[in-house]
Amino acid sequence: MKKTNIILIGFMATGKTSVGKKTAGILNMDFVDTDLLIEESLGLTVPEIFAKFGENYFREKESQIVQEVANKNNTVVATGGGIVLNPGNMKALGSTGIIFWLKAPVELIYERVKNDGYRPLAYNKSIKDIEDMYKKRYNLYEKYNDFSIDVSGKSVENIAGEIVAYYKNISF
Repeated sequence: MKKTNIILIGFMATGKTSVGKKTAGILNMDFVDTDLLIEESLGLTVPEIFAKFGENYFREKESQIVQEVANKNNTVVATGGGIVLNPGNMKALGSTGIIFWLKAPVELIYERVKNDGYRPLAYNKSIKDIEDMYKKRYNLYEKYNDFSIDVSGKSVENIAGEIVAYYKNISF
């Protein structure tokens, strides 16, 4: 089966949503963000879901959304940073999509998230806390990606351009 989707994985604040929207626009593909789909399905924001039900509940909803998204075609999918924690998520997404890992150094991620109340796993955390979480996920991002792109110092347009170039020159 030909993989027609583009899946964006990576730690929080690496630009998955912005880059995903830009990439979808360039390729005239649909765009979905798994976190937004979860919010829409529950009528709550991600921080509200975490506060009210906890991370485990959020991860269960995330896996349900992944099953729906994996059945789409010609779609760019921006995922939440923790999507890689469930191997079933990655198997489903990888079955129909080419997986791009948007990488950034911890220092850059920390600068982007340190005052962001929208990110419940990062809000009011130290750079050490962020680094510890990043280290736990790093090998998973590495394991599941088909291509990795360092986003440091690059514009959304440049990153999307790299994804488009890879996508147009490969066939799975």
